[in-house]
Amino acid sequence: MNDNSGAAGSGSGGGPGGASGGPGGSASYDVVVVGGGAGGLSAALVLARSRRPVAVVDSGSPRNAPSAHVHGFLSRDGQAPSDLVGAGRAEVAGYGGELIDGRVRSIEPGFTVRLDDGRALRARRVVVATGLRDELPAIPGVRERWGQDVLHCPYCHGYEVRDQPIGVLGSGPGAVHQALLLGQWSRDVVLFRHRLPLSAEEAEQLTARDVHIADGEVERLVTAGDRLEGVALAGGRVVPRRAVFVPPRMVPADGLLTDLGCERDGSGWVATDGSGLTGVAGVWAVGNVADPMAAVVNAAAGGASAAIAVNRSLVEEEVARAVADHRAGGRTRDPGARAAAAS
Repeated sequence: MNDNSGAAGSGSGGGPGGASGGPGGSASYDVVVVGGGAGGLSAALVLARSRRPVAVVDSGSPRNAPSAHVHGFLSRDGQAPSDLVGAGRAEVAGYGGELIDGRVRSIEPGFTVRLDDGRALRARRVVVATGLRDELPAIPGVRERWGQDVLHCPYCHGYEVRDQPIGVLGSGPGAVHQALLLGQWSRDVVLFRHRLPLSAEEAEQLTARDVHIADGEVERLVTAGDRLEGVALAGGRVVPRRAVFVPPRMVPADGLLTDLGCERDGSGWVATDGSGLTGVAGVWAVGNVADPMAAVVNAAAGGASAAIAVNRSLVEEEVARAVADHRAGGRTRDPGARAAAAS
């Protein structure tokens, strides 16, 4: 689970040249990052280290809040998501990046980033890392156990439930793929068809992989204390399970992007190039808002790549302006004086 993670509490003052406006006020930055998860914070870190005035706006509603640990992130495996975000926030603030707790209402062409509390932030570039929303089936117990023993990603959680009785809920087209994958972690995997149609080819693949198929609609998940015990089917049968994987319907939180005119690709996700640049000049999208398959480590890498592209675009703009001024007979700054000022 990934984007839009954020710890409570505000950060330190703005980066070089940046200033935070109070309620109803405004402030200007080179870059405003919307979303303070791994992708957004990684982008802000690289930009702050590039001496760019940067602000991160985060609402504190991370997608991975129900999860106890982050996995598959080299050197951070097993860390609590809140600890990972807290460390990232401290690093960004340590380089002068500004952390703003709040929710962005809109981004206007230009760019003016408007918050719910009335603040307005002006930016030359925008990075959006608002993540996605998991829509879960309306089956009692699924949402209540989500992120604990009701899971969505074998690579994120499979090892923790290895060799246990595992179920896969047929709540979407990815269920068969997950059931086939999970045979890597357990020899006792059951696909609960629920309302999922199966082709003859899929049924053969599942049988060959020793995945059992349970017909009938799922009525509820059965728990005892704070632990999953099984899956109850229509008619009263309960199949004992210790973990159930549920492929959610992933809905991108991309309203800010589409309102700016960013187009979606054929899969329904905002189209970007390799750096995260959207079809709207000056707007980047990183992490799950543009890529539903991005894990935390992928989002962090994407944020760094986007930041490099953002800084390059700003440098190119500044060089073009300096050349125009030079050709017009304007004063150019002496490189020695610039080096002295930076020291």
